[in-house]
Amino acid sequence: MSLPPGFLDELRDRVSLSAIAGRKVTWDMKKTNQAKGDWWAPCPFHQEKSASFHVDDKKGFYYCFGCQAKGNVYGFVQETENLSFMEAVEMLCREAGMEMPARDPRAAKEAEKRASLWDVMEAAVRHFRTNLNGARARAARDYIDGRGLSADTVARFEIGFAPDGRTDLLDHLKAKGFDQAQIVEAGLAIQPDDGGSPYDRFRGRIMFPIRDARGKCISFGGRAMDPNARAKYLNGPATPLFDKSRALYNIGPAREAAGKAQALIVAEGYMDVIALAQAGFSHAVAPLGTAVTADQLRMLWRVVDEPVIALDGDAAGLRAARKVVDTALPLLEPGRSLRFLILPEGQDPDDLIRAQGPQAMAALLEETRAMVDILWEREIEGKNFDSPERRAALDASLRKAIGRITDPSIRRHYGEAIRERRQLLFGGNRPQQAENRWQPARVNRRAQEVMPAASTRASLLAQSADDPASRARIRESAILYVCLNHPSLAMEHEDALERLGFACDDLGKMRDVLLSCLAEHLGDADLAGEVSARLGFDCIEKLTAIGHVRSHPHLGPGANPDHAAQALREEIARQTAIQGMTSELRDVAEEPADEEDDRTEWRLREAVAARDTGLRGIGQDDARVIGDETDLADLLSSFVKDEIWVKKR
Repeated sequence: MSLPPGFLDELRDRVSLSAIAGRKVTWDMKKTNQAKGDWWAPCPFHQEKSASFHVDDKKGFYYCFGCQAKGNVYGFVQETENLSFMEAVEMLCREAGMEMPARDPRAAKEAEKRASLWDVMEAAVRHFRTNLNGARARAARDYIDGRGLSADTVARFEIGFAPDGRTDLLDHLKAKGFDQAQIVEAGLAIQPDDGGSPYDRFRGRIMFPIRDARGKCISFGGRAMDPNARAKYLNGPATPLFDKSRALYNIGPAREAAGKAQALIVAEGYMDVIALAQAGFSHAVAPLGTAVTADQLRMLWRVVDEPVIALDGDAAGLRAARKVVDTALPLLEPGRSLRFLILPEGQDPDDLIRAQGPQAMAALLEETRAMVDILWEREIEGKNFDSPERRAALDASLRKAIGRITDPSIRRHYGEAIRERRQLLFGGNRPQQAENRWQPARVNRRAQEVMPAASTRASLLAQSADDPASRARIRESAILYVCLNHPSLAMEHEDALERLGFACDDLGKMRDVLLSCLAEHLGDADLAGEVSARLGFDCIEKLTAIGHVRSHPHLGPGANPDHAAQALREEIARQTAIQGMTSELRDVAEEPADEEDDRTEWRLREAVAARDTGLRGIGQDDARVIGDETDLADLLSSFVKDEIWVKKR
C-alpha cells in the first residue's frame, strides 16, 4: 500500500514515542529529564538492570547503548508488538485518532498530487520575499521598520509581500510551470463560483509563511496594508496541506528552542511571536486566527508539560483565556496543565517589550497563574453572592466545570482548591479547621464533657456477627455512612479514604463514587443524593439496612460532630490495621519453607504493631469493648508456634 507523502511524518508528530515505549519499560526517573524529552530505562530488547535504553522524545528516536537497538516509533511498535510495518501504522493511527489512507490504487496518485502542492507553496514563498524588496512594497517596508523588526528577523521568518494586483502570484506561478488547478487547490488563488477566471487570494498584504513542525510551508497568513480592509489578518483556507485547528505558527523553531528554555509561550498572533523571538524568546508559537483547539493543546503538551498562554490584557484576551480553560479541562493529566500570563491592560507582547524591554516580559513569565485561578475568577467576576440561592448557583456552575475533568485525582485536587477559595470568599472558620486536619483530637476538661463516654463509644464490632466478612461489611458501611452524613469529615479524611482498601466490592465502588462527588462537593449540597444519583440506588438505604450501622448514635446526620469525627477516625484506623495484618499473614503463608524463622516472626510482630497502632486511639480503658478482635494477639501467637507459614511437604 502506498501512503501519501507527509502522512507518516504527521502521524509521528501526533504520537509520543515516550508514551508508547512507557507501556513496555519502567523509566529511570533519576536519569530521565522530562523537560528536555530525554527518557532512560532498562532496555526492553535485552536483559539488563541498568538504564541504557534512551528515548529522545523531541526527535522521535530511541537507542540502546547496550544492544545498539535503534529506530523510531514505527520500529518500536513493530519489534515489541510483533507487527508488520503497516499493522504498526494502523495501530498508531488508532492511538492518534487518524484515519488510514484508502487502500486503493488512487491513493498513490493522490499522494503525488499532494506532494506537488509543497512545491507550489515554496515557489510562492520565494516570490513574496522577492516582492518585499520591490518598489510596490515601500509602505510594507515602512510598516516593518516601524514595528522595529531587524533585517535578520525579517529573513528568519521569511516575511514577504503580496502586491495589490489581481493575478500577480497566479501569473508568476503559471509562468513557472505550475498548473492553475494546483494553485487554487493550494489555497493561493480563488476560483469564482460563477466560473470566472481565478484571482490571487492575498493582495496588498504583508505575508507570513506558515510551516509545520517539519519545516514545510503549508499555508500563509497576510496582514492587510489597507486600514479599511474587511480582514486585518487573513489565513489561507483548509487545503490538503493545511488545517488551522491542527497547526501552530512557528512550531518547528519553537520546539527546538523549548528544549533549551524548558518552556513554551503561546501568544495570540504572528507579530507577537516575531516580537518575542527577536527579544530572545524563541520558544513562542501562536494559533492561527482561532481559539486554541484540543489538537493544538496536544501538540503543545508534546513539547512541554505546562505551556504558558500569554494573552493581551483586554476583555478579548480574558475571554480567550477562559475559552482555553474549557477546552483544556477534559484533557488534563497529572503533571500536564497550562499556566496563564495576562499582560497589562491594552498591551500585547510587542508593546510591552518595546516600552519596557525583554526584562519586563521575563518578569511576567515568572509570575504566571494556575488554570484554577482563571476558572475561579470567571465564575465570580461581577457577581454578588449575598443570598443562599446565588451561592448555590455558583456551586452548581463550579461542579459542572470540575465535572468535565476526566482524571479523578486532578478532579479531586481542583475541588479542594475551589473549596479553599470559596471559604475565603464567604468567610467562616473552615480554613482554621483545615490547618489542624491531620492533628489528633485533643482531650481537655471541656472536651471530656462533650465527648462520648467509653461505654457509648463501643466499637461496632462489639455488636457484630462472628464471621470476619460480616465484621468487614459493618465496618466499611459505617465509614461510608458517617462520610455521607458529614461531608466535612469526608473532605478532612479524603486522602485516607482514597488509600483505604475495601473487602466488599460493592462498598468499594460506593467509596470511589463518593470520592468523585467529593471533588465537586463545594457547598452544602446533598452529597448522599449526588452519590445515589450516580449509583442508581439509595445508598443511605443500603447502608442502614445493617442494624448496627442504623442504630449507632454517632454516625447519623444528627450526630454530634465531635462524636462523628471520633467514630470515623477509629474505624478508618481499625480498617487499616486489620487489612495490614491480614496482608502480612497472607504473604508469610506463601513464603518458601527455607525462609529464616526470625524474619518471619519479625514480620508477624510488625503485623501486631500495625493492628495495635490502629486501635491505640480508642484508649487503654476501652480495650475490653473491642470484642472478638482482642483474640487476634492469641491467634498470631498460635501462628508462630505452629509455623503455619512453612509449606508442608
